[in-house]
Amino acid sequence: MVKIEFAPINIPFNRRMQTAAVLYWVFTFLFLAQCCMGVYVLAVLSGYWHFAALYGLWLYLDWDTPQTGGRRCAWVRKWTIWRHFRDYFPIHLIKTSDLDPKNHYLFGFHPHGVLVAGAFGNFCTEYTGFQELFPGLTPYLHVLPFWFRFPFFREYAMSAGLVSCSKESVSHVLSQGAGVASVIVIGGAEESLEARPGSLTLQTLHRKGFIKLALKHGAHLVPVFSFGENEIFNQLENPEGSVIRNIQNKLRKIMGFALPLFHARGVFQYSFGVMPFRKPIYTIVGKPIVVEQNVSPTNEEVDKLHQRYLDELNGLFEEHKAQYGIPEQGHLVFK
Repeated sequence: MVKIEFAPINIPFNRRMQTAAVLYWVFTFLFLAQCCMGVYVLAVLSGYWHFAALYGLWLYLDWDTPQTGGRRCAWVRKWTIWRHFRDYFPIHLIKTSDLDPKNHYLFGFHPHGVLVAGAFGNFCTEYTGFQELFPGLTPYLHVLPFWFRFPFFREYAMSAGLVSCSKESVSHVLSQGAGVASVIVIGGAEESLEARPGSLTLQTLHRKGFIKLALKHGAHLVPVFSFGENEIFNQLENPEGSVIRNIQNKLRKIMGFALPLFHARGVFQYSFGVMPFRKPIYTIVGKPIVVEQNVSPTNEEVDKLHQRYLDELNGLFEEHKAQYGIPEQGHLVFK
């Protein structure tokens, strides 16, 4: 029988606000897109079909916006709820080197984790100090194009600074020139299936598309490692070759995204639920790798830069791991 540990009644108000903020974030990630689709369908089937038709026309005319830089809204990025979201874990953004805004950059974010909390908190809100640490840079977090197919939800996602992770979208952002930073979660959906406390496995060895884009646009590569990203959720055991992993891999290939079977705590108790644990996240932004533009890189040139990127990423991890609770024998595993 599972013993349930309930949260105390006399929790400070600011912690309740933090819990509410993260509950809202989890809801938006897991259910808001489906709710928005449901609202649109109801509008079509009810007396509001005129509104649905007008929005459908807007959707048709605006369909490519997620691939052409999106439509961010400073007001949404500064919502007070995101400050409470940051403080729940809390999330920290730490720089190791200045980034000249006269250049443009491609950030490789690792690891994916389950819900990419560190990437969202640092690059889609204004409460971890990105603008103060890297003045003159504008971050764009690239996510699956799937999320921009949902009516209404796509507007909300773009307002936070999310854009598509398609090759065309990344190329558009980088082609803007100086002062932009494309942020790509390199491991993608596949890596989320490895996300659990203590995991140091990264899906990187066969992911070279971002290297080609960096070369074609002359974008400096910046490795980013988020300590604590894998610590905020548990996940059902799903080793390679297991029935669960095979089903997850098949669904990922069909739908384009993974379905990690995660769990952590609840709102009013600490024993089970889909709320993340209160574990600190430290996102370390590494030193830039200078990339000379090469519009037609050879495979050898791509492989060479890819290996250098992995070496820099591994060096960034090894340099900081002791400070953030990783034992000496803990090392990154590239797959």
